[in-house]
Amino acid sequence: MKIIFHAYLESADEWMESLKKHIPECDVRLWKEGDCAPADYLLVRNPPSQLLVYREGLKAVFNIGAGADGLLQALRSSDANIPGNLPLIRLEDAGMASQMVDYVTYAVLHYFRRFDVYQEQQKACRWIQLPPPEKNQFEIGILGLGVLGTEVAKTLKSLGFPVRAWRRSKKSDNPVTTFEGTAELPYFLQGVKCLINLLPLTEETKGILNGKNFAKLASQAYLINVARGGHLVESDLLQALASGQIAAARLDVAEVEPLPSSHPFWNHPAIQVTPHISAVNLIEPCVRQIAEKIKGLESGQPVAGLLDRVQGY
Repeated sequence: MKIIFHAYLESADEWMESLKKHIPECDVRLWKEGDCAPADYLLVRNPPSQLLVYREGLKAVFNIGAGADGLLQALRSSDANIPGNLPLIRLEDAGMASQMVDYVTYAVLHYFRRFDVYQEQQKACRWIQLPPPEKNQFEIGILGLGVLGTEVAKTLKSLGFPVRAWRRSKKSDNPVTTFEGTAELPYFLQGVKCLINLLPLTEETKGILNGKNFAKLASQAYLINVARGGHLVESDLLQALASGQIAAARLDVAEVEPLPSSHPFWNHPAIQVTPHISAVNLIEPCVRQIAEKIKGLESGQPVAGLLDRVQGY
């Protein structure tokens, strides 16, 4: 079994060692420019379009990462010619949900308990006790209710916060009050005090964190973006912070990563930046899941996580 790997190149040796352990029959190699040799499976994250050419024996492409926007963008290039019916498979959770819950819960509590304000008071040597907050007045809105969004919603709800969510299409068994589709987005946003973005990045959701939508939130609302930088209109956030419509923002992603040193987000007093670490793929859980999915494909069984090229997730 031939596997081409092109993801997390800084730790590629660990990934390849784990692949050989969990799939002993595999012959795994790092992709190098010009490699069009046969392969059964491609394991990629934000691949160059030249990698996505059909080759003899190719059975599926695995997207390693929570978002598939990089893969889908590369597939639209003229260099790529992967057939439309070839399975594109995304990983599901693989150790990311727990990390995301920790990150978002911390960020929510940081704002709810006004630790951002107390930090500023400390700089000014001011000892002032603020009125205790009430959870029923801290409405949380979650954009995106996939695997990660669902776990975040359940956790915040269990802590006593009022939680609502918005998703692009109708599904059952929603853990919280849910709004669906473009028509219901304005109603979802109305009065939200803390907006959390966990959407996949698609043409439909690009720029969804914008001034028009910020205006529908509660005054002095908070923004937590842990999805993609392309969701945020950066100039609109700066304007909303200046006007006071947005009180503060925690951003784990940026339009350009790494965030340029000259970017205004670095030194803005109401913005906290982290380097895309809210949920990082863990090698062992990822490889175990890949091994199970390959086993299913090899035996002709259906596998979960098939990526819809049109919907983008």
